[in-house]
Amino acid sequence: MLKSCARPVRSLYVDQLIMTQSRAQLASSNMPIWFCLRTQPKHEHIAAAALRHRLEIRCFAPRVRFPKATRRGKVWFVEAMFPGYLFAQFVFPLFHRRVEHSHGIRGIVHFGDYVATLDPQTMEALQEKTGEEEIVTLDPEIKVGQSVRIAEGPFQGLEVVVTRLLPARERVKVLLEFLGRPVETEISTPKILPVSAARA
Repeated sequence: MLKSCARPVRSLYVDQLIMTQSRAQLASSNMPIWFCLRTQPKHEHIAAAALRHRLEIRCFAPRVRFPKATRRGKVWFVEAMFPGYLFAQFVFPLFHRRVEHSHGIRGIVHFGDYVATLDPQTMEALQEKTGEEEIVTLDPEIKVGQSVRIAEGPFQGLEVVVTRLLPARERVKVLLEFLGRPVETEISTPKILPVSAARA
């Protein structure tokens, strides 16, 4: 049975998810273990696909889908949940060299002689939240009193306040200033994006 190192490991994106195990412990293990891998920038999904295809290694590279206001209006973006990292499960002595030299991989995360690992329960919890597609969609709930920005149409870019929700029609009423006067109007929910928390 492998023992995890007691000292905590700090990382900007995977803080509190990681344990560490010594290379000596891992070298004598014949059990598949989840490891944290560093990837080349913007290559998380590509690196995971290469490991799955070439080495038949189980990987987890979760992504986040979220809306942003652009010149073209509201656009959905997909980015890595943990930029620069992915997780892979393999038997360390059999695969670690091939994994480290795989396409898009910069190396296995380690701290001196200790290698970063994750327990199976943590990985199961993360995988349950992302589903088979490994994507979590972030679509903020709009609330009355909240400031939002119009992402499409003639008022694109204008910041307004939500005054009423009309969920049956997927629309909201907003208060905007037009020609120096406050005017209440309806707008389609997909055409707005939150810019701040709801006002007290």
